[in-house]
Amino acid sequence: MKQHFNSGTARNSITRNIIALILAGGRGTRLKQLTDWRAKPAVPFGGKFRIIDFPLSNCVNSGVRQICVVTQYKAQSLIRHIQRGWSFLDGRFNEYVELLPAQQQIKETWYQGTADAVFQNLDYLRRHHADYVLILGGDHVYKMNYRKLLAEHVEKNAELTVACVEVPLEEASAFGIIAVDDNWRVVDFIEKPDDPPAMPGHPDKALVSMGIYVFNTDFLFDQLIRDHHDENSAHDFGKDLIPYLVPRNRVYAHRFMDSCVNMAAGIPYWRDVGTVDAYWEANIDLTTVTPDLDLYDKNWPIWTYQEQLPPAKFVFDDDKRRGQAFDSMVSGGCIISGGTVRRSLLFSNVQVRSFSSVEDAVILPNVDIGRNARLKRVVVEKNCKIPEGLEVGFDAIADSKKFHVTDKGITLITPEMLGQRIHYLE
Repeated sequence: MKQHFNSGTARNSITRNIIALILAGGRGTRLKQLTDWRAKPAVPFGGKFRIIDFPLSNCVNSGVRQICVVTQYKAQSLIRHIQRGWSFLDGRFNEYVELLPAQQQIKETWYQGTADAVFQNLDYLRRHHADYVLILGGDHVYKMNYRKLLAEHVEKNAELTVACVEVPLEEASAFGIIAVDDNWRVVDFIEKPDDPPAMPGHPDKALVSMGIYVFNTDFLFDQLIRDHHDENSAHDFGKDLIPYLVPRNRVYAHRFMDSCVNMAAGIPYWRDVGTVDAYWEANIDLTTVTPDLDLYDKNWPIWTYQEQLPPAKFVFDDDKRRGQAFDSMVSGGCIISGGTVRRSLLFSNVQVRSFSSVEDAVILPNVDIGRNARLKRVVVEKNCKIPEGLEVGFDAIADSKKFHVTDKGITLITPEMLGQRIHYLE
């Protein structure tokens, strides 16, 4: 399927000599059973997308069209999605999305850390003769113009630029903490401290790394080789490489505020949907009148693979049997057959049968919700068949005996939990 891009996404000289490397090999254990059969970047999001579609779309929209995706953990779902949905780039113009599965190319071990994942693909990167390497995580939801990040990197004559964002102090221990001087040169970097320091003048916030880096290519190669020979290193960018480089080299921070696309109320949108609670919250936010993430922007679209499906259908209009949805997103192929959906996000091919009720729910593709079922504050995994009359979300103690219930009261339902045969060929 060919895609067409407007002139605002055309490549210019600053992005012609950069290659993007998306690290997409992680499991994401905090998402519990959602990553039993797929890597975190392949987890569905937003009704029709996968999480990895966001960094991939940011690359394409920024004019960065030499893209490699590094895979490792349970990658088949991710590989199939990229093959189906991201083959539209034109190799005749040196545009591509290429998959780099873990192959033990340099040593007989799988990737030991994020830096090692890049190191084991050095020979591949050398063949492309790029001036810069853009390193991205494949598991965050955001919209960012990487061209602005690269321009700042070049302007400051940096050897490494780290994208950063402000987060509430109570959440900062999950990230690398950055301290900068008046010129935004990084003067300190602490990886995931138990007691993170606050930003000067902002006692309730911390400046953290987004896991987005721009390196000068030769500099990156030299540092990866040095790190590879360091027996005391865990070969990770956040734990080892960046703390080593900060006092020795020209390392700058880039404010996400300066390159974020579609900020709601002037606040940059960046989500680590790495827990079931965070995943539920980010999806449910999309159903609000004005969500923090704009998926309707034609100037910065999120590209993906999607099946050719019929429109959503709502049937029956009796007083006690009415197919209806309120404050919800309903994807193609869905049939709301005499049931009620409120404040929920339904992925494709979901059937809500008569007299059932779905509230504050995230329902993944190909789910069949039986008659008289009641679901509230749930995430339902793909291919579940919800039994007739099942009630979930009203008694946490009872639910926890069969399903996974989070500390915030969100219930995750999977086919295994329902005692059903698994069909996870995605």
